[in-house]
Amino acid sequence: MTGTAADPAASPIANPVTFGVVGSGWRSEFFVRLAALLPEQLTLVGAAVRRAQSVEEVGRRWNVPVYLSAAELVAKQKPDFVIVSVPWPVTPEVVAELAGQGVPVLAETPPAPDADGLRELWAAVGDTGLVQVAEQYLMLPGHAARLELVRRGVIGQPTSVQVSSTHGYHAVSMIRGLLGAGGSGSAFGFGPVRVSASQFTAPLLDPLTRAGWTGDDTPKDAATTLATLDFGNGASGLYDFTDNQWHNRLRLRRILVRGSLGEIADDTVIRWGGPATVLRSELVRSQLGHDLNLDGHDTEHLSFDGGVVYRNPFLGLRLMDEEIAIATLLTATAAWVRNAGPEPYPLAEACQDHLISLAIDEAAVLGEPVVTALEPWGRG
Repeated sequence: MTGTAADPAASPIANPVTFGVVGSGWRSEFFVRLAALLPEQLTLVGAAVRRAQSVEEVGRRWNVPVYLSAAELVAKQKPDFVIVSVPWPVTPEVVAELAGQGVPVLAETPPAPDADGLRELWAAVGDTGLVQVAEQYLMLPGHAARLELVRRGVIGQPTSVQVSSTHGYHAVSMIRGLLGAGGSGSAFGFGPVRVSASQFTAPLLDPLTRAGWTGDDTPKDAATTLATLDFGNGASGLYDFTDNQWHNRLRLRRILVRGSLGEIADDTVIRWGGPATVLRSELVRSQLGHDLNLDGHDTEHLSFDGGVVYRNPFLGLRLMDEEIAIATLLTATAAWVRNAGPEPYPLAEACQDHLISLAIDEAAVLGEPVVTALEPWGRG
């Protein structure tokens, strides 16, 4: 993906970028809370909600003016960009309304619920260049470090990516982003993809949800989706996701990036080192706050063979990886609207990722391969 390795601290913003938020749910809270930790770069100036009964509560919680429409938010506060974090079916309508007014948008994933919705949204706003999408997975420290190794050519040309960590379009964004990192650095292609998928149901204890421990230690049926993605020219992806894998600690996260000169398996790297030499190295995280380290509980950097390949741009804020990634996305979006940085995650990439994700679901239901077509967002 373009811009995923950008260091927000390397491109300071002269004055805080102002933004508004449409929506007030769980994801919106992430954006608002993290922006509040970065007052020199970002300022929340207002929000919009659907229900009149939410106006007072959201205004009190976020300490900003709250309106009943995106149009009123923009008219009254004139934010530099607007985050759209609303239910899937509503997202395209709000995005199109804002982009139609010339307002830069950071839309939650996915940008539309289905393939027809993606095409309609692209027809409405694709040529404006005003829409980015809030896909942050390759900005997580570990994934950003792996991406940097691929960009440096450590394993040669990337040919295959296997992800068992997150679901749908998020996993596809990782697969495409890592495959594309060996070339221009942009995401991997928009050509047809042949998708084969199967689902399997088996018992699995599911002790955790977003709300915490369930107290239920009885295994229950959980579906696992396995899919292969054939991008052509020898490039492939393997998708492996089990229900609630995000929260279930009984399922390890796994990522494998294979290339022409070696591979990255989680934090282990094997690659060609010259005549009759195969080298094995590790990605090492410098984590502060352990034992007698009194510098705060924080990720400092990730290193490889004695050199830093990822440095936490928010050192001192004590953020978890997901928060670091979202803060990176926010500051990258702020830089983009000021023409001080690249597009963090353009609408075209998000449309392609979700199109392939939808094909995975379809292939699993049909029990036969699905081939995606070259879509309008890939013809530019």
